[in-house]
Amino acid sequence: MFLLLLLITFCVALVTSVVVIQFFRKPTLAIFTRIIGEDIAVAWHRFLLFAFYVVGVSSGVRLWALEKYILPATAEKPVPVLDSNRWWFEVFSTVISTLGGLAWALLVFFVVALIAFALVRRRPAKTTEDQRGVQA
Repeated sequence: MFLLLLLITFCVALVTSVVVIQFFRKPTLAIFTRIIGEDIAVAWHRFLLFAFYVVGVSSGVRLWALEKYILPATAEKPVPVLDSNRWWFEVFSTVISTLGGLAWALLVFFVVALIAFALVRRRPAKTTEDQRGVQA
């Protein structure tokens, strides 16, 4: 029963991650294209999506919380029973934890992107006259 719970929480975390990442796929690619250019933006975007999947699944599948179902029972701590209420609780906790992990990852990305965007805008653009003067 524990292995089924582990598989279900993994699948729920993965599906939740896919849904959230689909909402942010275009905006993150647009940000990368704007900040670092179109030629390398696709590669960085793929890495970012991979990182989002890793963060979403690892946040959703809380192994330390699931280990209570496989630890030996003691007099003080009996093994919890996996009834229908517990299953719903674990699935709901998986969704909430996945969303929380992805929210933090997206917040960090957008803060760093905002700082990078501000730095790129502050950099003075070289005009063609400046470039001709340097070449002459």
